[in-house]
Amino acid sequence: MGNLITGIQQIGIGVVNAEEAFQWYNKTFNLNIPLFDDVADAKLMVRYTNGNIRRRRAIMALNIAGGGGAEIWESKRPLPLAADFEPAFGDLGIFAARIKCQNLGDFAYANNLKAVPGPDGKPLVWLKDPYRNPIVVVEDDSWFKPKASNTGGVLGAVIGVSDIEKVLPLYSEALGLDEIVYDKTGFFEDLPDAGQSRNTFRRVLLRKKESPEGAFTRLIGNTEIELVQALDISPRKIMEGRTWGDLGYIHLCFDTLNMDALAARLNAQGYPFTVDSANSFDMGEAAGRFTYIEDPDGTLLEFVETHRVPVLKKLGWYINLKERGTGKRLPNWMINALGMGRVKVK
Repeated sequence: MGNLITGIQQIGIGVVNAEEAFQWYNKTFNLNIPLFDDVADAKLMVRYTNGNIRRRRAIMALNIAGGGGAEIWESKRPLPLAADFEPAFGDLGIFAARIKCQNLGDFAYANNLKAVPGPDGKPLVWLKDPYRNPIVVVEDDSWFKPKASNTGGVLGAVIGVSDIEKVLPLYSEALGLDEIVYDKTGFFEDLPDAGQSRNTFRRVLLRKKESPEGAFTRLIGNTEIELVQALDISPRKIMEGRTWGDLGYIHLCFDTLNMDALAARLNAQGYPFTVDSANSFDMGEAAGRFTYIEDPDGTLLEFVETHRVPVLKKLGWYINLKERGTGKRLPNWMINALGMGRVKVK
C-alpha cells in the first residue's frame, strides 16, 4: 500500500479549560462536533512527561464542512505549564494551526481581521485563540459539506525547523506531502509579528491532495504543512523546559491506514516509533492504535489507525473500522450522521 497517510486527523492543543476552549473553537470555526469527550490517564506517554502519568480531559472537535479536528487537551494532573516566553514565527516546533476557509474575505470581515497575501499570493489571516496559540486561516478547495460552514477544520500546521533540507524527506516522502506549493527565502510581510518582517526565513509549503483511500478521507480533504527555517536569528524550542500535555500545540496527528507498513517506512528513514500503543487502545468512545515519532527537532508527530468511532453515541451507534477495513471510504450518509452530534454555542 503506497498511500499510508490520508491526512491530518487532528492537532493537539493544550489549554487551561477544555470546555471553555471548545466553546471558542465552536463559535469561531464551527468545530462543533465533539466526536469524543474523555477523561483518562495518559499512561503510555510517560516518556514525554518526565515519568509522570498525566490525567487529562480531551475533546475531539470536528467541523462537518471538512478538515481535520482539534483535540482540545486539558491536563488535570499535573496542572499544565505555559511557555516562559512568547513563541515567535520560526521557533522550533508547532507554531500555528492552519484552518481552512472557503471565503477568507467574509471570515476576515466578520471577525474584524485583516487579510494579507501569503508567499503564494493567496490571502491569509492570523489570529490567536484565548490561550495565545497562533492560528492562520487560509483558503482551500477540498470540502465535504461546504454549505455547512464558511470555515472548516484543521488543514495542517506551521512547523519551525532548524534545517529544512534535513526534514524534507520525512514530511514529503515518508508522510506523502509531495507537492511543493512554494519554496521561498527572504523577507515576508505576512508574518503574525510585523517586527519579524526584517528577519530572513526560508518557507516551504507542502501539500497532499485529498486521499483516494481511507474511511474519513472525504471529510479530511487536503493537508498542508508549512516548514519554516529562521536564517538570521536563533530560534528557541517552543516546548523548551516543558512536557507533552503542557499549554500550546502538543502534537500533530495523522490518520493512518496501515501502521505496520508505516513503521517499516519510517524505520527506513531513521524515525522509529518512540511510543506505540500496540494492538488497540480504548478511549471509552473511540479506539485504535496510536504511535509517535519525533522529527529532527523533537517535534512530536502522532499517527492513529482508527478501529472504532462513535457516530451517534446516544443510540450506541459505533463504526468498527478494523472489521470494515481502514482503507475503505465510508459512504457520505454515514459521515453526515456525525453532524447530528453538533453542539450549539452556549
